[in-house]
Amino acid sequence: MKVVKADAQRLGFEIGHSEKLLLFRLLTLYPMIGAQHQPLSRGETKPDDQALLETALASQRAHNKRCLDGMMQATDRFRRNAQGWRFSLKRTEAEWLLQVLNDIRVGSWVRLGSPDPPGAVLATLDARNVPLFWAMEVAGRFQMALIHALSGGETSAPDWPPVP
Repeated sequence: MKVVKADAQRLGFEIGHSEKLLLFRLLTLYPMIGAQHQPLSRGETKPDDQALLETALASQRAHNKRCLDGMMQATDRFRRNAQGWRFSLKRTEAEWLLQVLNDIRVGSWVRLGSPDPPGAVLATLDARNVPLFWAMEVAGRFQMALIHALSGGETSAPDWPPVP
């Protein structure tokens, strides 16, 4: 994913066909973090307050899911070109997408057992957890590309591996 235009309001990207497929597949995994993972407090618990937090988080996740579905189904969002696809995001949309990707990345890490360091999971990869490791790593790569763009980068993000 490469930044092709950046101004005060919008970021323009070019993304290869395989990268677009990876991004869309990844976004179908949202949400990954359950409401119970977000305790209101580590100390004293107030069930009513915790329930209110979980309701608010569920509402936000439902809104994010509707927005994601709209983004992926919008026929005018991605425009095909010789290199793959071009698309643009408002800076606020890019920050929102960054939060969605973070949910997928952190949620995958939590479901993997919160390995420390995260690479420690490599020794225990099997058919059950490989998809979670894939999601964690790919979400991190897309996050880096968005962070690079939001911070003023005008080329592809560093260390983005070629996609077959």
